Formats: sequence, structure tokens, C-alpha cells
Amino acid sequence: MKAVYRAALMAVAFTLFGGCATSTGKSTEKISAPVCASEMDDRIESSARNSYVFKTYLKGDDIKIQSKDGAVTLTGVVSEESRKGLARETVAGLPGVKSVDNRLGIKGASPTANSDAWLGEKVKATLLFHRNVSGSKTQVQVNDGIVTLRGEASSQAQKELTTEYAKDVEGVKDVKNEMTMPQTSKTTSEYVIESIDDASITGQVKMSLLFHRSTSAHNTKVETTAGVVTLYGKAKNAAERDLVNKLVNDINGVKSVNSRMTIE
Repeated sequence: MKAVYRAALMAVAFTLFGGCATSTGKSTEKISAPVCASEMDDRIESSARNSYVFKTYLKGDDIKIQSKDGAVTLTGVVSEESRKGLARETVAGLPGVKSVDNRLGIKGASPTANSDAWLGEKVKATLLFHRNVSGSKTQVQVNDGIVTLRGEASSQAQKELTTEYAKDVEGVKDVKNEMTMPQTSKTTSEYVIESIDDASITGQVKMSLLFHRSTSAHNTKVETTAGVVTLYGKAKNAAERDLVNKLVNDINGVKSVNSRMTIE
């Protein structure tokens, strides 16, 4: 009976102190709060550095991550404005993070809002987040708001999807798709969804919704658990809700989408 009581007491301590309790034979010993907080901060910093987003999109940027009691400060320099936002959204999605103070600077002069260079960055980033287009192999050129796409698409469907995604980026006036396709059709195989951490998936989803003109990132709450994305918020109409589902389903690492969005 006493053994059962001790086990119950340990479970309560574990719950109350977030796992900061240890058993020392006949008693339960609570670890001090500063030590527990330090371990949590170390875990947050390590998780951020080892996340998919930081090891792929942001691997060439100089980003320092410091967490204190779950309040994270980001300092350093990134090459583009979109990467600054992506870093913030990814870290904000990590367990234990209470707030993010984003002090990241931009290397060189930032493009003027709605300029061709600014639009080009947004289109490139949008294509990189989606698995059914080839963002890394697509060349993007913008002139007076008109986007020209070059490179090689694996199929007509991929070429059309690339056009669709680029055309829906906020600020784009039109898209000219000059991408070519291979002379002989490539053998298609079943797509295997890459295993990506939840925080990176959430960061990609939020940035993608922010870039698209037909969706509202500000009105959409995103939660990811084991690759399954749950969406909350309000859509203007059924068409917007369906588009959000379509875009999120195609984000790198997403296994499925559970939409709980309502219509205004």
C-alpha cells in the first residue's frame, strides 16, 4: 500500500513541476525551479538549432538563440526579410516557448515593400515550402510586378501548380511560366512524406499563409502534432477555407490537415 502511495506522490510531483522530480529511495525529491528552468531553456535552444527550418532554409544565416525561462531572444543576421519571419514563427512553435523577441537584422539593404526584389523573395520562399513544386530548381524573375518562371518542371501538373502558387502571392500582377518539361516522361513513384519536426511545419504553414493573397494568416491559428496540422479561425467564405486546406496539405512534412475553421 505504501509503495502505491509513493508512486502516486511521484506522479503528482511530476505533473506539478513539469518533470522536475526524482525518486531517492523512500522519498520524492523536487529539483529546484532554477535548475528545471535551465534544462527547459537548454532544450528550447537545442530544439531550435536542430529543427528542419534552421538546418535547411536558415543554415547559411548567423542566428543566435537565447532562452530565459521560456522567453527567447533571436539575434544575428539573416539574408532576407522572409527568413527573419520564418525563424520567429518556428521558434514560437517549440514546446515551452512563452515569447519571442526577434532582433534579427537583415544583411545589406532590405528590398522596398512591394518592389520587384521584394516580390521575388516572397515567391521563392513560397515555392520552397511546398513539396509538389520544385522551389530549388525554379528561377524567379520579377519585372513591374510580373513574375517570369524558368527551370524544369517534372510534369505539366507541376508546372501549372507552380504558376498557381506564384500568381496568388500578394502583390504579383501576373505570371509568365517558361518552365520546360523533360522530353520523356519520368517514372513517378509514390511520394514519401519527409519526417519534419512540428515547429518547422508550423513555421512553414504560417509564412505560406502570410504570403498568399487569398488567405489570412492573421485570422488563422495553426497547431501541429506529429505532422498533423489543425487549423482554427475564420475564413471569409468556403473557397478561402478550401484553399487554406489545399495549401497546407502541400507543405513540407504535413501528413494531414484537420480544419476547424468557420465561415464568417
